[in-house]
Amino acid sequence: MNDIDAWVWWLVGAVALGIPLVVTAMPEFGMFAVGAVAAAAVAGFGGDVVIQVLVFAVVSVALIAVVRPIAARHRSQRPQFASGVEALKGRQAVVLERVDSYGGRIKLAGEIWSARSLDTGRAYEVGEEVDVVEIEGATAIIM
Repeated sequence: MNDIDAWVWWLVGAVALGIPLVVTAMPEFGMFAVGAVAAAAVAGFGGDVVIQVLVFAVVSVALIAVVRPIAARHRSQRPQFASGVEALKGRQAVVLERVDSYGGRIKLAGEIWSARSLDTGRAYEVGEEVDVVEIEGATAIIM
């Protein structure tokens, strides 16, 4: 196997590692593919087979050691941007009509919403500031 063949084989290996990446969506295969591309570059510049294998191993392991924990951390985090109904939970509103467990009206984020009290024995009078706990349909549950 001459030098030209070595870099071609490394690129074939990179493509072969890219196929399971697409099929299984396991990013580790992509990291091994990048290692194979790095080894192909070393082979293209005339590096020895031992150096090629070392570059493949070092680049692949380094990517797995660095990128995988970062990806796992990002996967476990909740999105920081809440939109729609999720963005309204936890916000404050002002009571426009008396709100009790049967209903009432509040002004929430510049809009008028129907609302009801989370605590069935509690009523909120006009002008009080309340916290939105949940949104059920078009009704804000407040406390």
